[in-house]
Amino acid sequence: MNNIISIRGAVTAQNTEDGIRNAAVRLIDKIYFKNGLTDGDVVNIIVTVTDDITAFSPARAIRESGHSVPLVSAVEPNTEGGIKHCIRVMVTATSQNKPYHVYLGGARALRLDLTATYAIALDGPSGAGKSTVAKLVAKALKITYLDTGALYRALGLVCLKNGVDVNDGGAVEKCIKDVDVNIVYRDGVQSVIADGEDVSSEIRTPEVSMAASAVSAIPYVRQKLLGLQRGIAEKSSVILDGRDIGTVVLPQAEFKFFLTATAEERARRRFDELTAKGQVTTYEDVYNDVVMRDLNDSTRAIAPLKRAFDALEINSDNMSAEEVADYIYSTVNGDLL
Repeated sequence: MNNIISIRGAVTAQNTEDGIRNAAVRLIDKIYFKNGLTDGDVVNIIVTVTDDITAFSPARAIRESGHSVPLVSAVEPNTEGGIKHCIRVMVTATSQNKPYHVYLGGARALRLDLTATYAIALDGPSGAGKSTVAKLVAKALKITYLDTGALYRALGLVCLKNGVDVNDGGAVEKCIKDVDVNIVYRDGVQSVIADGEDVSSEIRTPEVSMAASAVSAIPYVRQKLLGLQRGIAEKSSVILDGRDIGTVVLPQAEFKFFLTATAEERARRRFDELTAKGQVTTYEDVYNDVVMRDLNDSTRAIAPLKRAFDALEINSDNMSAEEVADYIYSTVNGDLL
């Protein structure tokens, strides 16, 4: 059942026709996208501007961009010490979702409770290059990278070392119940620690990859790691990669992306990575692992792999990791500035 919700947003703009037009349309487009709205869902939009927005009407810009909803426009009284060149909106709409408020550019200072830190959710299938891209983005934005897949791999490795059937939920829970798994950073390098042992190298084999896929479908495992991931995200700006970051782990993440590629391309990349490390395998075996992992991840009952409705999809078949990272960086940085 849909409810009436009110969504607030604000953006700063240069006091030129193009500056105001671009800012107003960008704000409304993001509000619609992050809240899954169409004009049919919107009751009305109220637009207010500071008295130094004089070059053009933001409400007119919204109308001319194609929106046919009722619009109300007003000028705010001058407030000493207030943010200058600011456009604010309140969108009233019907929705099943909780309102997602949007503050862009200098207007982020209006709601530091929402914008002081931010999270980037990077989801996608196995072998899409999420970890490589996430590391590049984290370095460019100077934020923390949390490799969530490595946590599941670590628990999968523990089960394998103890001869536990990774498809037996009860046995897995018993095996990992008291296991302390964490990610630490030493001289800027991420290390995965399981019960005090650095397992960063051991968790990158195809066998562990399949074990991680199996244990990640177990509710106890997901619950064990959920609090850890959210706790890290609450303390600082982060980028997390995985299968369900944008849908389950951090559904309110400010930025969401879904990175994908064909199974053939992902298998080729993974095969090249493994052979470069000296591991003996065949392309056919790696491809079969990728296909099986996709099936396991997308059909599991708990938090299956899927794109969040408000995630931007990126197909990287013809893109390098650097090109994907540049796209994400530009998208995020554009909203921060």
